[in-house]
Amino acid sequence: RFLDAIEANVPADLDVHIVLDNYGTHKTDIIRKWFAKRPRFHVHFTPTYGSWLNLVERWFAEITNKRIRRGIFRSVRELESAIRQYIDIHNEAPKPFVWTRTADEILASIARFAQRTQATRQPS
Repeated sequence: RFLDAIEANVPADLDVHIVLDNYGTHKTDIIRKWFAKRPRFHVHFTPTYGSWLNLVERWFAEITNKRIRRGIFRSVRELESAIRQYIDIHNEAPKPFVWTRTADEILASIARFAQRTQATRQPS
């Protein structure tokens, strides 16, 4: 339904790139067949544990905490309207989520984690 709406609203001469997480529901036969029939749709799966997704998840947490949990919605249409209204208000004075660490700091943190976990797996 969502993808059908995208297909109906994006001009036919444009390619559509969709970023999905690596969750298995996106890889079912019905989904694969849907995409196979629509070559202008390009699916990109995020790497497992992609740290940049934390910012995306943080954005959804903001919407959830500041708008969805505070509301009462009697229909999907009311919920969608509330989400769109929240986004419109947010976009009047947007504040981007900003990385607080450099790529080198993140990679160093991952290396330290890998060393700790590898040390616990080695037989004593």
